[in-house]
Amino acid sequence: MSLIVNKKAHHEYTIETKYVAGVVLSGQEVKSLRLGHASFAGSYIKIIGGEAFLLNTQINKYPYSQEKDYDPKRTRKLLLNKKELLELQEWSNNKGRAIVPLTFFVGGRNIKMDIGVGRGKKVHEKRAVLKQRDQEREIQRDTKYRIR
Repeated sequence: MSLIVNKKAHHEYTIETKYVAGVVLSGQEVKSLRLGHASFAGSYIKIIGGEAFLLNTQINKYPYSQEKDYDPKRTRKLLLNKKELLELQEWSNNKGRAIVPLTFFVGGRNIKMDIGVGRGKKVHEKRAVLKQRDQEREIQRDTKYRIR
């Protein structure tokens, strides 16, 4: 079950590979995520010292929490295998590649995250995708009216 989806990721990037990672969260962050109070706007993943970190993701404060000094955009550690970390390190060294968060979802008892490694789309590629989507929509409308 997806909790939060990064809608802009597939528009801005062509996702080449996906990984699943655990996320180190506090209790109130988990509750807030389950309510859907988070945003991926401007967030990205960076490999620092052989570890993956989620940067700039906003998880709003749980409304019933007693914690006074809570930073909604704090850096959160991602839990990955060593092999996956090495692969991500290799991807991040390639120029033109970005590691972006795709979704938060519930995996058993834990909150997990889909990570995508992608190449940034150019403006003409984005326009082509939108044009193709519009054409498919028109075809479906036409076939819908012909059937009736």
